[in-house]
Amino acid sequence: MSVPRLVVAAPSSGSGKTTVATGLMAAFAARGLAVSPHKVGPDYIDPGYHALATGRVGRNLDAYLCGPELVAPLFLHGARGCDLAVVEGVMGLYDGAAGQGELASTAHVAKLLGAPVVLVVDASSQSRSVAALVHGFVSWDPEVRVGGVILNKVGSDRHEALLREALESAGVPVLGVLRRAAPVATPSRHLGLVPVAERQGDAVEAVAAMAALVADGCDLAALEALARSAGAVPGGSAPWTPGFPPIHPSRPAEKAPSGASGARPTETAPEAPAPVVALAGGPAFTFSYAEHAELLAAAGAEVVTFDPLRDEQLPDGTAGLVVGGGFPEVYAGELSANEPLRKAIGELARSGAPVAAECAGLLYLCRELDGQPMCGVLDATARMTERLTLGYRDAVAVGDSVLAPAGTRMRGHEFHRTVVEPGAGAAPAWGVTAPARRVEGFVQQGVHASYLHTHWASEPGVARRFVERCRTS
Repeated sequence: MSVPRLVVAAPSSGSGKTTVATGLMAAFAARGLAVSPHKVGPDYIDPGYHALATGRVGRNLDAYLCGPELVAPLFLHGARGCDLAVVEGVMGLYDGAAGQGELASTAHVAKLLGAPVVLVVDASSQSRSVAALVHGFVSWDPEVRVGGVILNKVGSDRHEALLREALESAGVPVLGVLRRAAPVATPSRHLGLVPVAERQGDAVEAVAAMAALVADGCDLAALEALARSAGAVPGGSAPWTPGFPPIHPSRPAEKAPSGASGARPTETAPEAPAPVVALAGGPAFTFSYAEHAELLAAAGAEVVTFDPLRDEQLPDGTAGLVVGGGFPEVYAGELSANEPLRKAIGELARSGAPVAAECAGLLYLCRELDGQPMCGVLDATARMTERLTLGYRDAVAVGDSVLAPAGTRMRGHEFHRTVVEPGAGAAPAWGVTAPARRVEGFVQQGVHASYLHTHWASEPGVARRFVERCRTS
């Protein structure tokens, strides 16, 4: 299967990948192309800008969380029906999971997709040296095809001329030159860019500015031609699908005909209605992989999104609750002030209904966050700190829960500046085996709460198990 595609990479973080990738997505979309947006790694924030640029769901490609074998299928799933795909890289081109070689790096994903790479270089403090830099990145791994360079933060026409002259010797075409431009700057906070959901009109303006900058400074025709030069995705991969065999919990198992005279097929009962799974959204809970909702729906749930900042009750008929990541610390006062919803969530959890909470969701279920009352589901407190906890984790389920049976192995990612005390309950959620051995998180009744962000596509049984519990709790 072939999809025209580009990977936007850089020598290091801060070079302008997000500006260029988002601008390219928006500029191609403005030309009438259906653009599929993707992001390498576990980042939740950049895909929000990508979605704004393209009108399609931003999706992540993470070779660590999902395994290399799922990268191409997940890419093809997201790119169905699209004319072109743009993949924004992570960190520097060759930077991957710590101590794991190329695993989960932008270069690794580019090779798994067979996609040409466009290298975005911050040229603000160099001239002729840019050729040595580009040459090094082009020659480091012959399997990575760097198809062109976009020079970012170029100061003047003279500066541009010097850079172009130097790059002639590197043999890599210059596909764009971008001047320094304040309007495309996006505000940052303690965990990166401020999410789209919090900026609304400002985010729309920022994406429009990125599109204008890229359209004015880049050779879009050459970039599209480079994308179309990519052949079939390697390995003959088929698109990933969230589908499961149908579940009919109200139907008895059908028996094979006995062959006896007069034997009749077993009668079946009507299908049970789809259980409602409430999915937290809104500005406070923006961290969620699109595949999770798709997996829940495929497992038979009716997924209904609600906003804990505004909605005072859970969706009608809620049988299960999923609260992902985000920034509850920024909205602690407003979340606390919504006492009716906090009470409803507490009652749902105490009833034994399935509740899955990750990171921000964990904080929301605590007694309090920075002194503000939260849902009180967990006998724990949470607070902001100066210390950043960041990195991939290998984990194993300590005991049975609504998400997984004991012994299930999954990979996760931590990204927060908060601490929960205690860090684990009497029944922990996970035993973390790397980079250091410890237990963390909480399992009690139907609640599974943890700091670990996981990608359920790597273990689709998680969604099916959760929905089955929603049916029976």
